[in-house]
Order: sequence, then C-alpha cells, then structure tokens
Amino acid sequence: MPRILTCTFFLLFTLGIMAQDMTEGFVYLENGNFEKAQNYFKKMVAIYPTNKTAKLCYGRALGLSGDPEKAISIFKELKTIYPKDFEIKINYAESLLWNKNYKKAKEYYQNLNHDYPDNFAVILGYANTLSNLKEYPEALLWVDKALQLQSTNQNALLSLKYIRLGYAFQLSQNKEYEEALHLLEQNIKDFPSDKDTLLNLAELFLKLKRFDKAQNTYKAIATNKKDSIIALNGLALVMHKKNQNKNALQLSNQAVQKVKEIPNDTTLYLTTQERYIQALLWNRKFRAANKQTTLLENTYPTNPKILSLIATYGMYTGDFKQSRTTYQELLETYPSSFDGNLGIANAYRASGLDIKALSAAYKTLFYYSKQPDAEQLVKKIKKAHTPFLTQKTAYTFDNGDNRAINSEFSALIPISPKLKLSGQYVYRSTENSVSEREATAQEASLGARYKLTGNTLLKSTIGINYSEGFTTDYSQVLGTLEVATKPFKLQNASLGYQRQLQQFNADLIDREIVMNNYYLTYNLGTTFNLGWYTQLMHTSQSDKNTRNLLFTSLYYTLLHRPVLKTGINYQNISFKDQVPTIYFSPSKFNLGEIFIEVLNSMEKPVFYHLSAAVGRQWVENDPSSNTFRAEAKLGHHFSDRFIANLYAKYSNIASATAAGFEFTEFGFYLKWYFLKKPLFHKKIDSLQNSNEINK
Repeated sequence: MPRILTCTFFLLFTLGIMAQDMTEGFVYLENGNFEKAQNYFKKMVAIYPTNKTAKLCYGRALGLSGDPEKAISIFKELKTIYPKDFEIKINYAESLLWNKNYKKAKEYYQNLNHDYPDNFAVILGYANTLSNLKEYPEALLWVDKALQLQSTNQNALLSLKYIRLGYAFQLSQNKEYEEALHLLEQNIKDFPSDKDTLLNLAELFLKLKRFDKAQNTYKAIATNKKDSIIALNGLALVMHKKNQNKNALQLSNQAVQKVKEIPNDTTLYLTTQERYIQALLWNRKFRAANKQTTLLENTYPTNPKILSLIATYGMYTGDFKQSRTTYQELLETYPSSFDGNLGIANAYRASGLDIKALSAAYKTLFYYSKQPDAEQLVKKIKKAHTPFLTQKTAYTFDNGDNRAINSEFSALIPISPKLKLSGQYVYRSTENSVSEREATAQEASLGARYKLTGNTLLKSTIGINYSEGFTTDYSQVLGTLEVATKPFKLQNASLGYQRQLQQFNADLIDREIVMNNYYLTYNLGTTFNLGWYTQLMHTSQSDKNTRNLLFTSLYYTLLHRPVLKTGINYQNISFKDQVPTIYFSPSKFNLGEIFIEVLNSMEKPVFYHLSAAVGRQWVENDPSSNTFRAEAKLGHHFSDRFIANLYAKYSNIASATAAGFEFTEFGFYLKWYFLKKPLFHKKIDSLQNSNEINK
C-alpha cells in the first residue's frame, strides 16, 4: 500500500518558521533517498535542535528508511511541544502505519477525521489504514471520498488500485470469484494494461479454469523484455493446466533464453528457472531436471525455491522420504511456506502417513485459509477413512451353456487411522442349460486391514462358504492372509495365502474342490515410463492335484492424462494331474499377448477404463490358437458420496473349464459412503485445533 507524503515541501517552504535552507534534504526525501535524507537531517537536528521542520523531516526519513519506532518517538515528542500542529499529527498517524500498528492507527485517524473532516491527507490515510486491516469495503468508501476531493491525485489513485487488488484477492480466497473478477475488471478499466492487475486476473482465470482467457491475459502483460519473461512463465503454467506439457516446456525454454538478457534480476532469474525445472518434471525429463536443480543448488543452496524443487523432484520420482526431509528443512527456515506445508502434506500422504498428512494440510489452511489444493487434500484423506458400502452384480455366460448370476455386497469400516474392518456377503447361482444342473454358493466373511507402517499393510479375512450342488450340500471355511509392502521406491510387493473353492459352474461347485493358493506379486516402476509386473502362484487342491502359475507383464506408459499403456503379457500354467473331463488342467499351457489400456482418473465426474489384448495360446502339444479379450467400464460420480459404473468383459482364453471356450460377463457396481466423515473424526478435527493452538 503506498505511503502518503504528508510532509509536503511546498507547505514547509510556506510555513515561514525557519531561516535555514534545507533544500538538499527535501530533495533526498522527494526522490526516495531516505538513508541520505536521514543522515542529512540528523546533522540539521544536531545544529538546530529546536527546529521543528528539521525534526519532522528527520522523523520521516527514519520511518521511511526502516526505523519507524524512532520516528514515532520523535513525533510523540513534537506532539507534546506542539499539540495542535496538524503536520505533526498527520506524520505521527503515518508513522503508526510504518510500524504496522494498524489498529492504533485506525483509532487515531478516526479522531483526526473528527477534527479535520474534509482533509484529503486524513481521509486517504484512513483509507489506507482500513486497507491494511483488510477492511476493504470500508476502505473503498474512504478512498472514493479522497478522490472526490482530489480526483487526479496519484497517491489516491494508487491507493484505489491496491485496495481493489487486496479486496479481489480476499474475495478469491473466500471463493467469491465473480465478485473478485468484477473488481479486477474495474481496475483494468481505470488503469489500462496495469501489470499487477493483469497478473491477478490471469491467476484468477487459472483458478476458474478459464485457460484461454488466462492465456490472453498473460500475452497482454508482455509489453517489454522483463514482462515478456513473466508472461512466458505464466503461459507455461497455462499449457500445463491444459495438459499440453510439451508446449509448456517450449515456452519455458524461451523464457530461460530471454532471462539471460537481464543478468542482475535474481528474483526473475530464479522464478524462470523454477518454472523451467517444473516443465521438465511435467514432461518426465527427470535427468535434465535433476541436473538443472543441482546447478541452482550450488549457487543458491538455501533458497526456498531450490529446496522446494528438490523436494518436488523426489515426489515425481517416488523418493517420498527424501521429499519429506527436504520439505522439513524448508519449513525450519520458512515455517509459513506454502510449498513447504502443502508439499510435506502430499509427501506424508504418498508415504501412507495420513494423519501426519492431515496435520500438515490443516497447517497449510491455517496460513492460507480456504486454499483449494489443501482443502482438496483434506477431503481426499477424510474420504479414504470414511466407511462405505459396495454392491456388485454380474451376469455371465459361456459357450459351454453355463449361466451364472453373482452378487457381492461388502462394507469397509475404518475404525482408526491404522485399522479397517470389512465384511462381505457373496451369492452365486449357476446352471447349465443343456445338462440342467444347478448349484448355488453363499459366502460370508469378515476381514481386517492393519497398517503396520506407512509402507506395510497386513490384510486378512476369514469366512464360511455354504454350497448346494445337485448331488451334495457342504460348508467350508475360507480365508486370506496377505502382507503388502513397498520395499523400495517405485516398487510394490505382496506375499499371501488364500483358501478358496472352484465355483465357476455347477459341476465344479458340486465337486467341492478346495484350492490353497500361495502367491507372490511384485511390481517395479521406473522414471522412464517402463513397468514390470509379475505374479507367482502355487496351488494345492483337495483332490490332490497341484497347479503352478506364472504371469508376467512388461508395460510402457505412452500418456499420463489420460493414462495410455501398452505392453506384452506372458502366462504359464502347469498341473500335476490332467483331469480334462472335470476341469481345465493341462500339463503345460502358455499364453503370449500384446495389450493396450486407456483410463482416465476416477476422480473425474465421468470416468472410464478400456482394455484389449490379442495373442496366441498353446495347450499341451496342440496347435496354437488366437486369443482375444476386452474389458470396458464407464462410471459416474452422482455425488461426492455415491459412485456407480457399468462394465462388460469378454475372453476366449482357456480357463478353469476348457480350452476353446468363450466367456462373457457384464454387470454394475455401486459404491456409497454412508457416513459423511470418518468414525474417528474427533481425532482428525483435533489436528486442526492443535495447529491453531500451536500457532
């Protein structure tokens, strides 16, 4: 907010109270050379200790050069000697603003306004005081009063501009976007091509996802060499928001080249380098981003932008531990850093430490009230710990004349940050239209998921199955036990045991074949879009047969928004005993296929998942045959708490029944968060309260 030069030199020259010539000092003050003015008037006060003007200007020079407390003491002394002197009163009022004592300044200006109701300096000073207190609507009224007195006064016009900017920012923070937009448009009307207003407009358009308008606004900023660099940095961000990351990198690279022409502007240089490294990360050019960050770190080792970039690099490359450490280092020096607080919240979240993530997100909101990204993170974490119900119903049929209806109802209830309980009921009814054999199976189970550490999860279920075949009824105890972990960055592994029944068709249900599966899965990701998934499984069955299974997939991510993957799969199955009349049990089975998969984020209002694969399969020593499988899913978020999707599957890969079969399934899936918040919401809410108390 601009300061008002109330000690005008025209007035001082016409006061007629001084015989000394202090023109040199006045010039220093007028030109903003406050340190020289301070030294000059200090000497004048020493020579003329009773000269009011020398002391008044010495006080102004002190206050404007960064020592408002000394300025206040001088003005207080002058007030005692000259209690009715307006110049002293108005300078004292302004010194309160320099010292950021806005509440006291407000009270003092109110008294001045009572005594001098039509004084321009008092009215404008009061408007600026209200602005500093963020009382923007009232500040606008008072600055308008000032402009009614002096419509072309530059200080008043400047105050009007910054009051509108401050008010627009406040409205934007409160998500009153249209009101904020109206104020900024008023500013552009009154101050055409004003850079500060254009920058605020562009940022607001980004929040509103009006990317074309943001793009045009940034272009309007580029009126000189420096502003063109600022515009390019902004345009790169717009391209990123539009999912045009290659264009973002091109624009950022242009800005990097241009900033070399302005060698002494460190702030602009660092801002441009920051955007360039971000653009490299957006394009997954991690080696180049790391190299560029290291070069900057060598020159600016403790700069907050550099620390934030190092931490961001860790987030993109899966090194969340390094990110947490770097963000913590940043916060130790800059406790209120937005990048530090929200960054470490996301790092905790990615590390599976949800309560710490919530605490950091709440701390971000304490410093930056209603910040959308922090609010969204809080919402995501709370939702991840909110109880929900699911219902999945499917109808299947194959070319062996089997038909089945399968219905699954389940519930997941987190009862603490680490422990989630689950329950499931499954009903399956199947028949063969040729043999007219029918069977049903029902299964009820309870389970638990316990987070041992941020990266290690223990899962277990136990249940009972009751089946009615066409010749026999029986019940069996079923269950699973699994440990899932992330041993290293970009890696996931699980080791488990599962006891289940062969239940694909009526014949298999009737035979009561229990399967004991022992399995190991491993997934390796990379920073260069290549991934590798493998599953090994050994199965011992109650009919004394055993099965060994290997499935491995090498895949490559072509796009990230939406996700587009392609790759090759290989599967090998072998049974100890061959009982083809009962179920598919070859001594050797091999399958190779290529696949493609596309999916968009499930967080979008409408989401989808499509995949298809073609290949060849070899059963025993028989001639190979072609395979094809496909799956499609289309879902919709009807609300934050209710999700539904439809899906369909088709496959002609040999399965548990026979080779040369075709299988089709379609159904629907519903998910309902039946509570609005976690059961342990009081503990979560206490995190928000503790941040306020600690602050």
